Amino acid sequence: MTSSNILFIGMDVHKESIEIAIAEGASHEVRRYGKIGGAHDAMRKMLRKLVSQGKSLHFCYEAGPCGYELYRYLVSEGHDCWVVAPSMIPKRPGDKVKTDKRDAVQLARLFRAGELTPVYVPDREDEAIRDISRAREDTMLVRKSARQRLKSFLLRHDIRYQGKTSWTEAHLRWLADEVRCPSAVQQIVFQECVNAVTESQHRLQRLDKQIEHFVKQWRLYPAVEALMSMHGVQMVVAVTMVSELGDISRFENPKQLMSFLGLTPSEHSSGPRTRRGGITKTGNGHVRRILIEAAWCYRYPAKVSREMQRRQAKVPLAIREIAWRAQCRLTQRYQHLQRKGKPHNVTVVALARELAGFMWAIAKEVKYP
Repeated sequence: MTSSNILFIGMDVHKESIEIAIAEGASHEVRRYGKIGGAHDAMRKMLRKLVSQGKSLHFCYEAGPCGYELYRYLVSEGHDCWVVAPSMIPKRPGDKVKTDKRDAVQLARLFRAGELTPVYVPDREDEAIRDISRAREDTMLVRKSARQRLKSFLLRHDIRYQGKTSWTEAHLRWLADEVRCPSAVQQIVFQECVNAVTESQHRLQRLDKQIEHFVKQWRLYPAVEALMSMHGVQMVVAVTMVSELGDISRFENPKQLMSFLGLTPSEHSSGPRTRRGGITKTGNGHVRRILIEAAWCYRYPAKVSREMQRRQAKVPLAIREIAWRAQCRLTQRYQHLQRKGKPHNVTVVALARELAGFMWAIAKEVKYP
């Protein structure tokens, strides 16, 4: 199909409205179609008008808070649609004017030129698992904030815990039995802070149980089970990785996955000068954070614990060998970088980058029923 038979349609999507621009053929100027409502009824009316022109319709819009329902609707109607990454849209340095109309026109023009990068769109089941995974992550942040508020309150009133570690059983008993505030009003505030910590902890436990229940019925559970054979990768890490990225083997090579996750060094080189900086931090921040957390486990010597043997019981030998090779490699890498004087955080990020590569190798070995 030639480009003259295609309408490239850029959409700036909002909750209540969609601004639309159309690029037709290589020699035609991009034109504004207009603004329609955000509901599917308005989109259905527009489709009837455009389909009557007898050309193939190719839509695109930026990934954002409106999600993928518009994408699914357009695909169900038999049209091609891209959800594009906002961070990968080329922008002119001197362009300081931003409006919905200009955004739609720019999307249509870049879509026709092939300058846009689509994002991975999960199906409904995958998105449901991703939602519960992100709900757990949000609960972790709520618990962290509640704990910080409680400790700040106690510090303001010079009430200090003499133990070594906070939030252990001993610390919780101290909060319940020994903390007494100067006034009854402050005691109420203290108890409300404690209740907030307790409620967030209970919610976290409920979500953990629900994740374990629903993931076992998921079509991508074999990939989750395979990744859990690795050191430092238990249910939460594996579910986050697979629910956010889908089938990891869709990446052509491990370097592509590392780059997608923003774990590769940034670079600003010119002529004979080579300058590399921190990681790019592009792509999926949820996966990048959880990988860095998992990489901290490789500070310790390589070992297959009883718990890891239990997790590896159902996975093939080839996957177990990759997991052991990863553990040996990453523990040695940690020691090597520490001897060179690298900061702990820099070392762990380097391990997270390589850990992603080993996960890609394991995903290539997974067989789905």
